[in-house]
Amino acid sequence: MKLKFLGTGTSQGVPVIGCRCRVCTSENPKDRRFRASVMITNDDQKILVDCGPDFRQQMLINEEEKVDAVLITHEHNDHVIGLDDMRPLIFRYGRDIPIYCSKRVGDEITSRFPYAFAEVKYPGAPSFELFEIENKPFTLGNTEITPVEVSHYKLKIFGYKFKNLVYITDASYISKAEKEKLKNLDCLILNCIRKTEPHPAHFILPEVIELFNELKPKKLYLTHISHHFGTYSTEENKLPENIHLAFDGLEIDF
Repeated sequence: MKLKFLGTGTSQGVPVIGCRCRVCTSENPKDRRFRASVMITNDDQKILVDCGPDFRQQMLINEEEKVDAVLITHEHNDHVIGLDDMRPLIFRYGRDIPIYCSKRVGDEITSRFPYAFAEVKYPGAPSFELFEIENKPFTLGNTEITPVEVSHYKLKIFGYKFKNLVYITDASYISKAEKEKLKNLDCLILNCIRKTEPHPAHFILPEVIELFNELKPKKLYLTHISHHFGTYSTEENKLPENIHLAFDGLEIDF
């Protein structure tokens, strides 16, 4: 299996519009971050996790041409608002795109894209099939997936476990019960919005390091990174051993 980071930035992306900080003006492509999303590839199966406003560009830049299913972590715009841009894939393959998410998230998607679920669709409208998931394992084709429930401030959202890799974005708290799913992983991917200033809805670096020492994954990659974190070339070498900054286009085999 393979995971590719299509985006590793926050809801504003990096660079931020109008910002002239060192990160936003960096010429290093590793400092240019689309909104957070990953593509899981298992043989010829393609599973997209989250579909934000950069989805079209992410697919084109990475020369991706297929999505078999979409997993949604939660309903915030930077994770769902790109769903309309799936129309070329829907038209090409002549089928609805299946979306897997909690009931609350599914209700939000239906509300934001009512034309995709209308009984009589407008010509050219996208079409999706919603599958409600709960906090228990399920299978997509030959891929077993285990949801991991975390808190994004007061909002309960899902991360996802594939084999011995876990992808979590937008978390600020993980319960003791859910941490049992995260122990001794080969790879943990975790949001880290900035280095020092506390955030009510996202982990910051000291909290991530504390979790790394507690859970002991072989490797940990930081994602959902803001321009407040610092440049890749400056900060990557300061991180503890086996903790790395993810960047757009990075691939992990697992």
